[in-house]
Amino acid sequence: MSSDIEQHRAVVEKLQAQVMRLSDQEDVLKLQYTYGYYLDKCLYKEVAELYSDHPDTCVEFLGGRYEGKEGVKRLYIGRFADAFVAGRNGPVNGFLLDHPQMQGIVNINAQGTRAKGRFRSQMSAGTHDSIKYTHPRGLVQWWEGGIYENEYIREDGVWKIFRLKYFPFWHALFEKGWAHTKPNYVPFLLTTYPDDPNGTDVLCDHPMLWPDTRVVPFHYKHSVTGEQVAADDLRAPHYGKDASTGTPPLVPRRMAQHRFAQSATMKNTVTCEHASLSTMYGWRYRRFLR
Repeated sequence: MSSDIEQHRAVVEKLQAQVMRLSDQEDVLKLQYTYGYYLDKCLYKEVAELYSDHPDTCVEFLGGRYEGKEGVKRLYIGRFADAFVAGRNGPVNGFLLDHPQMQGIVNINAQGTRAKGRFRSQMSAGTHDSIKYTHPRGLVQWWEGGIYENEYIREDGVWKIFRLKYFPFWHALFEKGWAHTKPNYVPFLLTTYPDDPNGTDVLCDHPMLWPDTRVVPFHYKHSVTGEQVAADDLRAPHYGKDASTGTPPLVPRRMAQHRFAQSATMKNTVTCEHASLSTMYGWRYRRFLR
């Protein structure tokens, strides 16, 4: 009888763990989708409050990293709000910024305290003809496609965004499409805070925009083979060329390297969450352009 009870208890504990993991996955998915809906309507204060208060919280975007909750606010409530909605919190008439979150894959750690997620976004944005003379972007329509590789943390029982890394892979004007987009169509961030009041805290050495089509490394292994994708298969060489001729693949940052970079003598320069292999082996640093 006692052995049966122990077996039943083990089954119940296993089921409880599975239910908790699935519940956590659903909560993280909901968190990321909530982020997308707030971002659509330029509700930047609400976006910032989705982030953790942990000191290592950060956002990586367009070659820069905004660090801590204050850095997060500087990006959304500062840079984005100033550029798109004249500093207010919420939409302005005639400005479109739909930013759907799709294809979410979420993995929870064994302790149920941290999570990682990969998402895709395909953004449609622009201005209406009626505001072409009053909005700083003028009359414009554009597409954008990007990949998120994010980390999440459970804080006081609530899942929050811990590290958000967004790679906007391609941009295209609505009229011409992506076939005619100039390389590095959107300028990378070049000036750090406080020289730029809305600037990034550090510059990252991983510039990558269309037509560069390297793979952002997956946080998860292959679901059947249990293997990671080979490094050379993350490259994007020119058609018919050997993989070795392509730009080095992006690889996840290692904590030891992060600490080394933080202690480097060159101000405001680090190797960020994903950097090229040549960067990490050579410890090359980007010069600041003013």
